[in-house]
Formats: sequence, C-alpha cells, structure tokens
Amino acid sequence: MGKGFFNVPIAINEPVKSYAPGSPERAEVLEAYKTMFNSKVDVPLYINGKDVTTGNTRTMSPPHDHKHNLGTYHVAEKSHVEEAIATALEARKKWSLMPWEQRAGIFLKAAELIAGPYRAKINAATMIGQSKNIYQAEIDSACELVDFLRFNVQYMQEIYEDQPESTSAAWNRIEYRPLEGFTYAVTPFNFTAIAGNLPSCMALMGNVVVWKPSDSQVYSAKVIMDVFKEAGVPAGVINMVMGDPAMITDVVLSSPDFSGLHFTGSTNVFKNLWQQIGNNIHNYKTYPRIVGETGGKDFIVAHKTANAKQVATAIARGAFEFQGQKCSAASRAYIPKSLWPDVKKFVIEDVKSFKIGSPEDMSNFITAVIHEGSFDKLAGYIDQAKKDSDAEIIVGGNYDKSKGYFIDPTIIVTTNPHYKTMYTELFGPIITIYIYEDAAYSETLKLVDETSEYGLTGAILATDRYAVTEATQALQNSAGNFYINDKPTGAVVGQQPFGGARNSGTNDKAGSAQNLLRWVSPRMVKETFVTPTDYRYPFLG
Repeated sequence: MGKGFFNVPIAINEPVKSYAPGSPERAEVLEAYKTMFNSKVDVPLYINGKDVTTGNTRTMSPPHDHKHNLGTYHVAEKSHVEEAIATALEARKKWSLMPWEQRAGIFLKAAELIAGPYRAKINAATMIGQSKNIYQAEIDSACELVDFLRFNVQYMQEIYEDQPESTSAAWNRIEYRPLEGFTYAVTPFNFTAIAGNLPSCMALMGNVVVWKPSDSQVYSAKVIMDVFKEAGVPAGVINMVMGDPAMITDVVLSSPDFSGLHFTGSTNVFKNLWQQIGNNIHNYKTYPRIVGETGGKDFIVAHKTANAKQVATAIARGAFEFQGQKCSAASRAYIPKSLWPDVKKFVIEDVKSFKIGSPEDMSNFITAVIHEGSFDKLAGYIDQAKKDSDAEIIVGGNYDKSKGYFIDPTIIVTTNPHYKTMYTELFGPIITIYIYEDAAYSETLKLVDETSEYGLTGAILATDRYAVTEATQALQNSAGNFYINDKPTGAVVGQQPFGGARNSGTNDKAGSAQNLLRWVSPRMVKETFVTPTDYRYPFLG
C-alpha cells in the first residue's frame, strides 16, 4: 500500500471473501447470523452522542421470515428532530475546525473495524434485515462500505492538494470549508454501504449530519452507528433519527440552517424534496446543495454477434441478484431474433437452477423481497402479464408470502416494445425482454434511448466493435454507468464511480472526488507579502 499526503495510506479495494463451504469466514458469519436472529434488539435514536428511547416503537422482522420478531426500533417525535439539528449545529463549532487528518483517522478506523471485528456482524445484519445472500452482503456491507470510507479519505486529500498558483508577491490558497449549517442524509434499504456512505462522506469533509435511514434497513443501520461510535465520531456530528419521513423532512427542511441533502431513494420522493427545498429557498442562510441518486429502468442490449451464453449470464446475474432490488438491476432487455433461441434456452436453465429461501442456507441464490408492499406490487404486475395478449411469462411467475415475501425470478417476453414493464421501474426479480429483427439494430438503439425516463445503467454485448461503437454513441445519455460486454450492475468504488442522469438523479458519482466536492464551500485566500503604499500605477506617468 502506497502513501499519500501526510503519509496517509493510499486506498485499495477490500478483498471479497469467498464464504466457500468449510471456510472460517462462513462459519463465523453463520454463528453471527444465528446469534443475532435469535436475540431481540432495541434500536434507539442516536442524538448528541447518546442513545435516545422514545417509548414509541415499531417491530422489525426479516423479509424471508416476516412472522419472526427481531426486536424494535424507536420512532422520533418532532422534538427529537429539532434536538438533532440543534446538537449538530453545536457540534459544528468544533468539528468544522478539526484538522482534516484527525477526521480522516476516525473514518479510516471505521473502515478497519468493518473489515475486521465487525465484518461478520454487519454482514449477518444485512442478511437478516434485508434478505441478502452472503455474497451480496459481503460485497455491500463489508467491502463496498470499507471502500467508501478508505477512498473518500484519499479523495479528500486530492481535493485539498488542488491549489491555485502563487507568486513571489502573493500566496494563494483554497480552504475547502464545510457547508455552513447542517446536512441531511436520506438513505435506502437496499445497500448498507450507501446507508453508511451518505452521512459519513459529508461528515468527513467537516459537515454535521442528521441521518434518516430507511425503516427497512434499521437493523444494519444500528451496526453502522455502533462502528461510528467506536471509531470516535464525536457527539452531535452524525445523528440518527427514524420515524415518519414526512415529519422528519418537514422539520429538517424548514430550518434556516439546512445546507445540503444527500439522498438515495425513489424518483418521486426526490422530486418532492427538491420542490420543498425550492419552496423554502427564501428561508435558508445559504443555497442548499442537492445530491440524489434515484430510480432506473436499466437495460441489456445484445447484438447479433454477442455470445449467447454471456448474454444469458448477464441477464441471470444482472436482473436477479438481490432479487432485482438494485438501482442498477437489469429490468429490460433487447435480444436479436437470431440469438434468441440460444439465449432463451440458457437463461431458462439458469433461472430454473436457482435455489430460493432464507439467506442462512448459503446454497440459496434468491431470497425475499423487502416487504409486503413490494411483494404485492410485483405480484400484481405478474398477474397482469399472465392476462395480456402481448406478454408471455417464459419462466417464473409464481409467488408466496405465507412465510416470507418470495417472488420467483420471472422473465416476461413481450411483442410490444412499449409494454408497461418495459418502462416502469418494478424493483424486483422481473425482467421483460423484447425480441428485435437483426437488421433493426440501429432502430432498436433509438428505442432503448427513448423508452425510459431514467438514465442510470445499461449494457451492450457484442463482438463487433462497430456495433459497440454505435451503441456507445447512440446511448450516450441513456446511462451514467455504461457496461460493454458485462451486466449493468456491480460498480466498484474507485473503479466505476456511480450515478445517472435524467430521472435517475444528479449524477454526482458516489465513490469519486466529484461527490465530495459537493460538500465543501471553497474560500479563496490571497496573502500579499509586500503591500502597496501608493495607489498610482506607472501608466499615470
């Protein structure tokens, strides 16, 4: 590992453990899973460095075993949110002035805690509370969160090192100040790493944060908060509040000291937040920063020269890993007629080989969707596809919520390129495929570009480089993360900065210095060494 500014370690990606049968990490995480599954936990709010209980609680249950009680979490009242804001503003007085290397030390320690002593616990929490299989939990809650914490320190160094030119007459320097006021992090259920990154990256840059995790991710959010406490994040710097999202948001956005929103979630919610901020703009002391990553209707396009087995694998992994509940998950595909028979055969074989059930059984590839609302929505689309004359379910199509919210991975083939599931974000294990004539490749690329309001991820598979070039150009605005001969998921911090445009967000690229720049307000300082004493310039004579 190399050294950066002030000899801080240069970030490297955290290696992914295999969890192969008989491996020590498999035994460790299974032990953690069983212990945590059978132990009820009480999750408090975390305000000003203290656990806060409210007496108003909600029950947590695993999506794959929804009758099992994991414990409870406490729900905030308006006064708790106001306290979180007030204590954050008080903490800012010292935190914003702390030398950057001291802040870096805290979050580098958090990375090592997750990579080591907390690894099994945070993975098990993600498996239990979000129904991720061990591999999906490992690449998310362990590796990606560790990568965010390490790489953000490196990016912070790079930002601070970017300084203007100076001369013998004057020293010019940029101070990368934190935003004035406090920031608001709103995080989703589907990635523990996102839940950890959104508040921590703002805090790293000297900001103070009110963090509202998803109600469906509170179980692993508590582990994140435990790590932050042990790593030494001072009281008031990151405050965690759960409860009614509308109430919490109203209190936060009505404060004149609100200075930034870091959001990952649904498109409509983000638009409403943006509108609310706009309506309040005259009340704020500063123009708030707004950063959001929202929905996607992510695509796979195969050219006639693609390898059919590779296309089938891209569909099987891209559409169905973590039950299709990734913002980047493939949910529409365009396959040429000549390639379809082989792709169809391979992908049906793959889907039929999937095992479905609890993540505790590590032979299961598919587990449950996040909650009953999601289950009912997905079941409705499946039922409608069974009725529609322009749609055919070629594999899957079954569902069962008697024990857990299980939806069979489902492939719909449509003769209508504008069929509802070709443009509607479903966020579940359903992909819709349209078969196009080989000669209509260019027209199909235009169709891909114009069908969806989103622009998050997409993939082209082809061996013809002219076809790849044409797709890369035609789909320039269709995906902020574009994949050539791969599935459209699996962005790695430091390698593929993540984000999309259109209705998929502000494209501020999580996992890059670009994102961290949104959380600073630079101050230019010019120091003149020999100050002039006469206003006259030579041209005056």
